[in-house]
Amino acid sequence: MPSVPLPPTPVSPLLTPTPDARATADAVARACGRSVHEVTLVLGSGWSEVVVGLADPGTAVTIPMADLPGFAPPSAAGHRGTVTSCLVDGVPLLSVAGRSHLYEGLGTDPVVHPAHVAAAVGSDVLVLTNAAGGVRDGLAVGDLLLISDHLNLTGRSPLTGAAFVDLVDAYSPRLREAAAQALRAATGTRPGEGVYAAMPGPQYETPAEIRMLRTLGADLVGMSTVPETVAARGLGLRVLALSLVTNLAAGVTGQPLDHAEVLAAGSAGAGRLIGALRALVPAVARG
Repeated sequence: MPSVPLPPTPVSPLLTPTPDARATADAVARACGRSVHEVTLVLGSGWSEVVVGLADPGTAVTIPMADLPGFAPPSAAGHRGTVTSCLVDGVPLLSVAGRSHLYEGLGTDPVVHPAHVAAAVGSDVLVLTNAAGGVRDGLAVGDLLLISDHLNLTGRSPLTGAAFVDLVDAYSPRLREAAAQALRAATGTRPGEGVYAAMPGPQYETPAEIRMLRTLGADLVGMSTVPETVAARGLGLRVLALSLVTNLAAGVTGQPLDHAEVLAAGSAGAGRLIGALRALVPAVARG
Protein backbone atom coordinates (compact mmCIF):
# COMPACT_ATOMS: atom_id res chain seq x y z
CA MET A 1 0.00 0.00 0.00
CA PRO A 2 1.57 3.35 -0.98
CA SER A 3 2.53 5.60 1.89
CA VAL A 4 0.59 8.82 2.43
CA PRO A 5 2.79 11.95 2.70
CA LEU A 6 2.70 13.46 6.15
CA PRO A 7 1.58 17.08 6.47
CA PRO A 8 4.35 19.59 7.11
CA THR A 9 5.28 19.95 10.77
CA PRO A 10 4.38 23.46 11.95
CA VAL A 11 7.12 25.56 13.52
CA SER A 12 6.23 27.70 16.52
CA PRO A 13 7.58 31.17 15.71
CA LEU A 14 10.18 32.56 18.10
CA LEU A 15 10.19 35.91 16.28
CA THR A 16 7.49 38.26 15.07
CA PRO A 17 7.66 40.47 11.97
CA THR A 18 9.21 43.87 12.56
CA PRO A 19 7.09 47.05 12.44
CA ASP A 20 8.77 47.94 9.11
CA ALA A 21 7.81 44.54 7.70
CA ARG A 22 4.19 44.98 8.78
CA ALA A 23 4.16 48.47 7.24
CA THR A 24 5.55 47.03 4.01
CA ALA A 25 2.84 44.35 3.99
CA ASP A 26 0.17 47.02 4.41
CA ALA A 27 1.65 49.09 1.56
CA VAL A 28 1.81 46.07 -0.75
CA ALA A 29 -1.81 45.15 0.04
CA ARG A 30 -2.96 48.68 -0.76
CA ALA A 31 -1.05 48.71 -4.04
CA CYS A 32 -2.12 45.30 -5.37
CA GLY A 33 -5.31 44.40 -3.50
CA ARG A 34 -3.83 41.12 -2.24
CA SER A 35 -3.59 40.87 1.53
CA VAL A 36 -2.00 37.41 1.58
CA HIS A 37 0.82 35.98 -0.54
CA GLU A 38 1.28 32.22 -0.17
CA VAL A 39 4.93 32.28 -1.26
CA THR A 40 7.64 34.94 -1.05
CA LEU A 41 10.56 34.69 -3.47
CA VAL A 42 13.90 36.48 -3.13
CA LEU A 43 15.82 36.82 -6.40
CA GLY A 44 19.60 37.05 -6.06
CA SER A 45 22.41 38.05 -8.42
CA GLY A 46 21.71 36.88 -11.94
CA TRP A 47 18.08 36.01 -11.15
CA SER A 48 16.39 39.42 -11.09
CA GLU A 49 15.55 39.54 -14.79
CA VAL A 50 13.25 36.51 -14.50
CA VAL A 51 10.66 38.62 -12.65
CA VAL A 52 9.63 40.11 -16.01
CA GLY A 53 8.32 36.80 -17.36
CA LEU A 54 7.33 35.08 -14.14
CA ALA A 55 3.86 36.47 -13.51
CA ASP A 56 0.55 35.37 -14.99
CA PRO A 57 -0.41 37.99 -17.61
CA GLY A 58 -1.97 41.14 -16.18
CA THR A 59 -1.40 40.23 -12.53
CA ALA A 60 1.89 41.97 -11.67
CA VAL A 61 2.12 45.14 -9.56
CA THR A 62 5.69 46.36 -9.01
CA ILE A 63 6.83 48.77 -6.31
CA PRO A 64 10.34 50.24 -5.96
CA MET A 65 12.05 49.16 -2.74
CA ALA A 66 12.80 52.82 -2.09
CA ASP A 67 9.05 53.37 -1.59
CA LEU A 68 8.73 50.64 1.07
CA PRO A 69 9.86 50.73 4.72
CA GLY A 70 12.86 48.70 5.86
CA PHE A 71 14.51 48.06 2.51
CA ALA A 72 17.98 49.37 1.73
CA PRO A 73 18.50 49.91 -2.02
CA PRO A 74 20.80 47.07 -3.22
CA SER A 75 24.33 48.22 -4.03
CA ALA A 76 25.45 45.11 -5.92
CA ALA A 77 25.01 45.06 -9.70
CA GLY A 78 22.32 42.70 -10.95
CA HIS A 79 19.79 43.48 -8.20
CA ARG A 80 16.74 45.38 -9.49
CA GLY A 81 15.57 46.85 -6.21
CA THR A 82 11.86 46.15 -6.73
CA VAL A 83 9.07 44.21 -5.04
CA THR A 84 6.38 42.61 -7.21
CA SER A 85 3.04 41.14 -6.22
CA CYS A 86 1.64 38.74 -8.82
CA LEU A 87 0.03 35.41 -9.48
CA VAL A 88 2.05 32.45 -10.74
CA ASP A 89 -0.27 29.75 -12.05
CA GLY A 90 -2.86 31.30 -9.76
CA VAL A 91 -0.65 31.27 -6.65
CA PRO A 92 -0.22 34.69 -4.96
CA LEU A 93 3.50 35.42 -4.94
CA LEU A 94 5.54 38.28 -3.53
CA SER A 95 8.82 38.58 -5.45
CA VAL A 96 11.72 40.59 -4.03
CA ALA A 97 14.17 41.37 -6.84
CA GLY A 98 17.38 42.24 -5.03
CA ARG A 99 18.80 41.84 -1.56
CA SER A 100 21.12 43.49 0.91
CA HIS A 101 24.32 41.71 1.92
CA LEU A 102 26.33 41.71 5.13
CA TYR A 103 29.33 43.18 3.30
CA GLU A 104 27.39 46.39 2.65
CA GLY A 105 27.96 47.29 6.29
CA LEU A 106 24.35 48.07 7.21
CA GLY A 107 23.98 45.31 9.78
CA THR A 108 21.73 42.28 9.67
CA ASP A 109 18.33 44.05 9.77
CA PRO A 110 18.09 44.98 6.06
CA VAL A 111 19.59 41.61 5.10
CA VAL A 112 16.78 39.66 6.76
CA HIS A 113 14.02 42.21 6.11
CA PRO A 114 12.57 40.14 3.20
CA ALA A 115 12.09 37.20 5.59
CA HIS A 116 10.18 39.42 7.99
CA VAL A 117 8.12 40.78 5.09
CA ALA A 118 7.34 37.22 4.00
CA ALA A 119 5.92 36.46 7.43
CA ALA A 120 4.01 39.75 7.48
CA VAL A 121 2.30 39.08 4.12
CA GLY A 122 1.15 35.67 5.32
CA SER A 123 3.58 33.47 3.42
CA ASP A 124 4.14 29.93 4.65
CA VAL A 125 7.10 29.42 2.29
CA LEU A 126 10.16 31.56 1.60
CA VAL A 127 12.07 30.67 -1.57
CA LEU A 128 15.62 32.03 -1.69
CA THR A 129 17.71 32.08 -4.86
CA ASN A 130 21.34 32.99 -5.31
CA ALA A 131 24.33 32.93 -7.59
CA ALA A 132 26.98 30.59 -6.24
CA GLY A 133 30.48 29.44 -6.96
CA GLY A 134 30.80 25.75 -7.67
CA VAL A 135 33.12 24.11 -5.14
CA ARG A 136 32.35 20.43 -5.65
CA ASP A 137 34.06 18.62 -8.48
CA GLY A 138 31.80 17.97 -11.46
CA LEU A 139 29.68 21.12 -11.23
CA ALA A 140 29.34 23.31 -14.32
CA VAL A 141 28.25 26.88 -14.93
CA GLY A 142 24.47 26.88 -15.38
CA ASP A 143 23.77 24.00 -12.98
CA LEU A 144 20.81 24.42 -10.62
CA LEU A 145 21.17 22.92 -7.14
CA LEU A 146 18.76 22.78 -4.23
CA ILE A 147 20.46 23.71 -0.97
CA SER A 148 20.21 20.89 1.56
CA ASP A 149 22.22 22.48 4.39
CA HIS A 150 24.61 25.33 5.04
CA LEU A 151 27.82 26.42 6.72
CA ASN A 152 27.57 29.87 8.30
CA LEU A 153 31.12 31.21 8.02
CA THR A 154 30.11 34.88 8.08
CA GLY A 155 30.68 35.23 11.82
CA ARG A 156 27.25 36.87 12.08
CA SER A 157 23.71 35.93 13.08
CA PRO A 158 20.48 37.93 12.70
CA LEU A 159 19.36 36.66 16.10
CA THR A 160 19.94 38.33 19.46
CA GLY A 161 18.98 37.16 22.90
CA ALA A 162 17.71 33.72 23.85
CA ALA A 163 16.17 32.87 20.47
CA PHE A 164 17.34 29.27 20.09
CA VAL A 165 16.27 28.48 16.52
CA ASP A 166 16.45 24.83 15.46
CA LEU A 167 18.20 24.53 12.08
CA VAL A 168 17.86 20.78 11.63
CA ASP A 169 16.16 20.48 8.23
CA ALA A 170 16.34 24.26 7.86
CA TYR A 171 15.83 23.66 4.13
CA SER A 172 12.60 21.67 4.14
CA PRO A 173 13.08 18.12 2.77
CA ARG A 174 9.41 18.08 1.78
CA LEU A 175 9.77 21.29 -0.23
CA ARG A 176 13.02 20.07 -1.79
CA GLU A 177 11.29 16.95 -3.05
CA ALA A 178 8.30 18.92 -4.39
CA ALA A 179 10.68 21.36 -6.10
CA ALA A 180 12.83 18.58 -7.56
CA GLN A 181 9.83 16.88 -9.12
CA ALA A 182 8.51 20.17 -10.53
CA LEU A 183 11.90 21.14 -11.96
CA ARG A 184 12.38 17.73 -13.52
CA ALA A 185 8.99 18.04 -15.22
CA ALA A 186 9.80 21.59 -16.39
CA THR A 187 13.42 21.15 -17.48
CA GLY A 188 13.82 17.42 -18.06
CA THR A 189 16.52 17.23 -15.39
CA ARG A 190 16.19 16.61 -11.68
CA PRO A 191 18.39 19.12 -9.85
CA GLY A 192 21.10 17.96 -7.53
CA GLU A 193 21.52 19.08 -3.93
CA GLY A 194 24.41 20.62 -2.08
CA VAL A 195 25.73 22.29 1.05
CA TYR A 196 26.09 26.08 0.73
CA ALA A 197 28.92 27.89 2.50
CA ALA A 198 28.15 31.52 3.32
CA MET A 199 31.22 33.77 3.39
CA PRO A 200 31.23 37.45 4.45
CA GLY A 201 32.61 38.90 1.19
CA PRO A 202 32.79 41.14 -0.72
CA GLN A 203 36.11 39.64 -1.83
CA TYR A 204 36.00 36.30 -3.58
CA GLU A 205 37.57 33.35 -1.81
CA THR A 206 41.22 32.38 -2.26
CA PRO A 207 42.18 28.96 -3.62
CA ALA A 208 43.29 28.00 -0.10
CA GLU A 209 39.88 28.97 1.28
CA ILE A 210 38.17 26.87 -1.37
CA ARG A 211 40.32 23.87 -0.36
CA MET A 212 39.23 24.53 3.23
CA LEU A 213 35.55 24.66 2.20
CA ARG A 214 35.85 21.35 0.37
CA THR A 215 37.34 19.80 3.50
CA LEU A 216 34.41 21.14 5.52
CA GLY A 217 31.92 19.57 3.10
CA ALA A 218 30.78 22.58 1.06
CA ASP A 219 29.52 22.12 -2.49
CA LEU A 220 28.68 25.77 -3.16
CA VAL A 221 29.92 29.11 -1.90
CA GLY A 222 28.33 32.55 -1.82
CA MET A 223 27.68 35.66 0.26
CA SER A 224 23.95 35.51 1.04
CA THR A 225 20.99 33.24 1.88
CA VAL A 226 22.07 31.97 5.30
CA PRO A 227 21.02 35.01 7.40
CA GLU A 228 17.61 35.04 5.67
CA THR A 229 17.20 31.32 6.34
CA VAL A 230 18.00 31.69 10.03
CA ALA A 231 15.52 34.55 10.41
CA ALA A 232 12.86 32.74 8.38
CA ARG A 233 13.07 29.67 10.57
CA GLY A 234 12.78 31.87 13.64
CA LEU A 235 9.65 33.39 12.08
CA GLY A 236 8.14 29.93 11.54
CA LEU A 237 8.51 29.89 7.74
CA ARG A 238 9.47 26.89 5.66
CA VAL A 239 12.48 27.55 3.47
CA LEU A 240 13.53 26.37 0.03
CA ALA A 241 16.78 27.65 -1.46
CA LEU A 242 18.07 27.28 -5.00
CA SER A 243 21.56 28.09 -6.27
CA LEU A 244 22.54 28.82 -9.86
CA VAL A 245 26.20 27.95 -10.41
CA THR A 246 27.47 31.08 -12.15
CA ASN A 247 31.20 30.46 -11.84
CA LEU A 248 33.59 27.78 -10.67
CA ALA A 249 35.32 28.69 -7.42
CA ALA A 250 38.84 30.04 -7.14
CA GLY A 251 41.53 27.59 -8.15
CA VAL A 252 39.14 25.25 -10.00
CA THR A 253 39.83 26.63 -13.49
CA GLY A 254 42.87 28.80 -12.87
CA GLN A 255 41.01 31.82 -14.26
CA PRO A 256 40.32 35.07 -12.36
CA LEU A 257 36.82 35.73 -10.99
CA ASP A 258 34.66 38.82 -11.50
CA HIS A 259 31.03 39.82 -10.93
CA ALA A 260 30.38 40.33 -14.66
CA GLU A 261 30.81 36.58 -15.11
CA VAL A 262 28.12 35.97 -12.51
CA LEU A 263 25.64 38.33 -14.19
CA ALA A 264 26.36 36.93 -17.66
CA ALA A 265 25.62 33.39 -16.51
CA GLY A 266 22.31 34.50 -15.01
CA SER A 267 21.34 36.42 -18.13
CA ALA A 268 22.19 33.48 -20.37
CA GLY A 269 19.91 31.21 -18.38
CA ALA A 270 17.04 33.64 -17.80
CA GLY A 271 14.57 31.80 -20.02
CA ARG A 272 15.28 28.50 -18.31
CA LEU A 273 15.03 30.12 -14.87
CA ILE A 274 11.61 31.59 -15.67
CA GLY A 275 10.31 28.17 -16.65
CA ALA A 276 11.86 26.60 -13.58
CA LEU A 277 10.33 29.12 -11.18
CA ARG A 278 6.91 29.03 -12.84
CA ALA A 279 6.89 25.29 -12.16
CA LEU A 280 8.43 25.57 -8.71
CA VAL A 281 6.17 28.23 -7.13
CA PRO A 282 2.86 26.33 -7.36
CA ALA A 283 4.62 23.09 -6.41
CA VAL A 284 6.00 24.47 -3.15
CA ALA A 285 2.72 26.27 -2.39
CA ARG A 286 1.05 22.83 -2.47
CA GLY A 287 4.01 21.12 -0.78
